Amino acid sequence: MAPIKLDSLNDGPTGARKDPLSQQESTIQNFGVFRQLVPVAARSIGHDPESSLWKVINRPLSYFMNEIVQLGTLPRSKLPTAIYDKASSYFEALAELHISHLISQRNDAIDSREDCQRKFFARFLFRKIMRDRRQEFILHENGPFPLWCDDFRPENVLVNEDENIVGVIDWEFTYTAPVEFAYSPPWWLLIEKPEYWSEGIEDWCKNYSQCLEVFLQPVPTPRVIIGECEDEAIQSGHITESQRLSGPMRGSWESGNFWIVYAARNNFAFDWIYWMKIDQRAFGPTSSDPSDAWKERLDILAAEEKEHLDECVKLKLKEMETRDHLTWDPDDYTREYLQTWPLNG
Repeated sequence: MAPIKLDSLNDGPTGARKDPLSQQESTIQNFGVFRQLVPVAARSIGHDPESSLWKVINRPLSYFMNEIVQLGTLPRSKLPTAIYDKASSYFEALAELHISHLISQRNDAIDSREDCQRKFFARFLFRKIMRDRRQEFILHENGPFPLWCDDFRPENVLVNEDENIVGVIDWEFTYTAPVEFAYSPPWWLLIEKPEYWSEGIEDWCKNYSQCLEVFLQPVPTPRVIIGECEDEAIQSGHITESQRLSGPMRGSWESGNFWIVYAARNNFAFDWIYWMKIDQRAFGPTSSDPSDAWKERLDILAAEEKEHLDECVKLKLKEMETRDHLTWDPDDYTREYLQTWPLNG
């Protein structure tokens, strides 16, 4: 039989969700594939892996970088061009990319002056966390940095009629990444991302916590999802004891570091994740609801940061009035094609 694509949890004409806890065997197999990436480590993010068989010589191209160029009107020239030998440098580059993305977004990126201020404050505060509070969530500053695939998820796993994995597709957004990426438990335990969960983020968290417990602990007995899988991998020599993921994944979820990593990699879902899951952990509680919390953070930014933020807000408000068309920066292929056009006039 030819391999088939793993079914989604949304099944039937009503779109009712299946119980993710019933998909244990598929989860075990998916983790088995995910776990195989970790031992392939590098001294830099996106550069010079320790394997003698291959070498990456360019900066990482993530799935989300591709998305904000294709869908978010970010010029390719604004993408990071460096390779990184420290995790904090890459996290800060991702924070800068959030700012560049909002600046580059055109029509309807903001609704009002206040909406614009709130969105820029979230991104400037997130960058401040990356710069000043990185020691709270980056535990492996100097690597080694494991292989990571942004697009690894059940929808890209191929199975046969016995539901055994026979292949995985869509590896184009694979690169060496901070250890914290691998230590963050996979969002795909619920199949559906938190930003698409119709019942809201808190309900997603409640359901995700239940799935994570099954994923990490022997519930129901006697099968241990990650633990047994890791034990088998250690016994076979595929990983070492220090490369277990179960403990770090639990720590990432319980500490809230899961949301920092998730926000860093998800530009289009950034705002509500930041205000709902990151801001108060970083800067303390507010008396306002999340939509107005930024007004209580005005004194956190330095004077030069506030000045830059004000300039960004003015720019976006001007664009909101004029609705200027975006001018794309051409790539090499576009330049070559333009040279074939006949001159007019």
